[in-house]
Order: sequence, then C-alpha cells, then structure tokens
Amino acid sequence: MKEKNVLVQKIVEGIQERKGKRITVVNLSKLDAPARYFVLCEGTSNTQILAITESVKVYVRENTGESPFAMDGMNNALWIAMDYGDVMVHIFERETRQFYNLEHLWADAKLTDVPDME
Repeated sequence: MKEKNVLVQKIVEGIQERKGKRITVVNLSKLDAPARYFVLCEGTSNTQILAITESVKVYVRENTGESPFAMDGMNNALWIAMDYGDVMVHIFERETRQFYNLEHLWADAKLTDVPDME
C-alpha cells in the first residue's frame, strides 16, 4: 500500500510541474473497482493536457522507475488516461471532466482534493 502512495504522490507532483488544476485523488481500495486509486486533474487546453501527460510520464519514471502500461486519448487530448496498474491517471479538459463526473460515479470512495499550486 505504501508503494502506491509514493506512486500517487509522484503522479501528483508530475501534474503540478505543468500546473494541472483541480487535482483529486480517489482512493478506491475499499471498493470493487478497476484500480486502487484514480488521480484526476484538468488542463486549460489540449496543449497543456499533452504537456501534463508528458510531465507525469517523465517525472514518475525518473522518480520511481515506473512507466505506464498503456495510455489512451492522445489524439484529441480531451481526456487522456494513463494506466499504472493499480493507479489510473485521468487528465481532462474542463468540460469533458464535468460531463463524465468521475468523482460522482465513485462517490463512495475517499476523495482527497489537492490545492492548486500558485
């Protein structure tokens, strides 16, 4: 469990490197879910969403040695999902995040909001 907390923390730091906003860590470990954690955030443009994705990929690899098993959504960059096994990263464009509202879908999970960096 501690290992995954380190991975989640490094993912959050990678998002913050590119000024990702509204970061939420969803702890799904007590639920029947496809992962133990979701890390959600949003960017203000397709360019920023791609930059956040690249930052997470590089930052996590440099600090933990882990790489995503798969990534999806790179073509339109409205919602990019990064699969780290027990941790899924979802990088959204604001309207797409509001539409899918994953926080509501997993409302029984423990949600932790990370304050935006200035």
